[in-house]
Amino acid sequence: MTKSELIARLAERNPHLYQRDVERIVSCIFDEIAAALARGDRVELRGFGAFSVKHRDARTGRNPRTGAAVDVDEKAVPYFKTGKQLRELLNDEDDLDAAE
Repeated sequence: MTKSELIARLAERNPHLYQRDVERIVSCIFDEIAAALARGDRVELRGFGAFSVKHRDARTGRNPRTGAAVDVDEKAVPYFKTGKQLRELLNDEDDLDAAE
């Protein structure tokens, strides 16, 4: 699902809201999650999951084409861990699909 599909679905399910308002709400939520991660904070959405930042140390990598050594700087990468309810929902659906 893309961001625009999410906005369209939310607008469809909430006809009392204008689509432009739904766009602002979704953008605000994503912006706040990104800002919190940029500050190094953890964002937890109970039942859904938690976003956090993991730090990768600097290392020496290899250029796959030439095999030459390449220095890779340390970097921060976003990390998502699913919540228990989401994991159970996904696994329950898989069990239903396997039974058919």
